[in-house]
Amino acid sequence: MRLRGRKGIRESLEEQTDLVILDPRSYKGEWSKLFGNDHPIHVEFGMGKGQFISQMSFKYPDINFIGVDMYDELIRRAGDKARAVWEPAGHETPPNLKLALANIDYAEEVFAPGELERIYLNFSDPWPKSKHARRRLTHPRFLDKYRGLLSELGEIHLKTDSRSLFEFSLNAFADFGLQMKNISLDLHAEGIINEDHIMTEYETKFVGRGVNIHRCEAIVGAEALKQYQATRLDKYRL
Repeated sequence: MRLRGRKGIRESLEEQTDLVILDPRSYKGEWSKLFGNDHPIHVEFGMGKGQFISQMSFKYPDINFIGVDMYDELIRRAGDKARAVWEPAGHETPPNLKLALANIDYAEEVFAPGELERIYLNFSDPWPKSKHARRRLTHPRFLDKYRGLLSELGEIHLKTDSRSLFEFSLNAFADFGLQMKNISLDLHAEGIINEDHIMTEYETKFVGRGVNIHRCEAIVGAEALKQYQATRLDKYRL
């Protein structure tokens, strides 16, 4: 991906220390301290222009959110969007959101074991060629990283328009022994699900074109699995 950024973009990002983290490795194991609370931390890997993570942070103020991307220009755009989302509420800076410039390949250098409660993978590059399978963000080499970073309540939430990536991901989750739930091959079959559903820029565009959106959640943490199984048992008793 090539992005044409504005002149002086790095300098601009360096001035936004209230929102932008250019050296996220220095906060490994210290993210809760940076936020100033012990709320759960949810991360979006590959946040793009930031629509999803910005609106999620506004909708769920008791959760800390981190948007991660490796491009300066996307960090800039996400920053502008986040401030615009929060401005009507009287916040110049989103109180529960940080935007981190980082390569997901080195996620374990940015986050400590068990530091995260949820990972969002929204419309990641499908890398359709077989020779590029290792680059897919649901490849086992990434799942192994995520498993180390997620807490006992940890989950991975995936959305994509790519049928091939979705099939690959379901198989990868299964091979890793992860319980899956809320699997959908056509998330918006009956229109926009509900007002609680936050869409990404890509999702908004694809839904408008009638493209199927695939979604699933993979349970990683032992406590999350225990709670899910208890819920299912209660449902079957009815």
